[in-house]
Amino acid sequence: MSERADYVARNRDAWTRTNEEFTDEQSRSAWAAERITWGVFGVPEDEVGLLGDVDGLDVVELGCGTAYVSAWLARRGARPVGVDVTPAQLETARRRMAETGIEFPLVEASAEDVPLPDASFDLAVSEYGASLWCDPVRWLTEAARLLRPRGRLVFLTNSMLVTLCVPDVGIATESLMRPQRGMYRVEWPEEEGVEFHVGHGEWIDLLHGAGFEIERLAELYAPEGAADHAYYDIASAEWARKWPVEDLWAARKTG
Repeated sequence: MSERADYVARNRDAWTRTNEEFTDEQSRSAWAAERITWGVFGVPEDEVGLLGDVDGLDVVELGCGTAYVSAWLARRGARPVGVDVTPAQLETARRRMAETGIEFPLVEASAEDVPLPDASFDLAVSEYGASLWCDPVRWLTEAARLLRPRGRLVFLTNSMLVTLCVPDVGIATESLMRPQRGMYRVEWPEEEGVEFHVGHGEWIDLLHGAGFEIERLAELYAPEGAADHAYYDIASAEWARKWPVEDLWAARKTG
């Protein structure tokens, strides 16, 4: 329990500071975006085709941050609920709601322990939320609990390859920097937060163990013409055009 509290508290503190570094204009721009896109380099969902029609669906976003993904889904007819452990992030989301008139519930909680009823949602989504910052065993089990029978889970996280190629300080190289074997909880020397990274085989085992069948894995590259991200600099656009920088998973609850 103390170990769990350690990374939850550390990640909350890290994202409180990150929220201070982002201007309201940056979150405002994300909320206003017309297209649903994925990840650091903005890969369009209408090209990936993994999310599907969300009109009329009850959706829970696990680790929603400023909740721009939930806002995108709400504009397309979904009924989202955003869950995040960081009060500052949720407060930014509330400011965007007041400006845009797009409103949906926000819940302050860890995605590993969500105070919402069983079988309440048709879709669970995480874009670099729970999928990166929570223990996979815990948050996948919680996602399965929250979903109705045959409900879907869609989540995005770093590829294992980019994680293996990032040095302790700096961005992805063209060489392996660390072993994959034994990787799970990852702490970077100059970062306060705690991340969780597992390979494809382990993701498959964890998803099956939580009660999901896998529908698809899309490995995402930077689109042609994409520029380096101003803040999330895990890899350059040049690197990400050659190797997958992110994994986008879709799975369905079996029961």
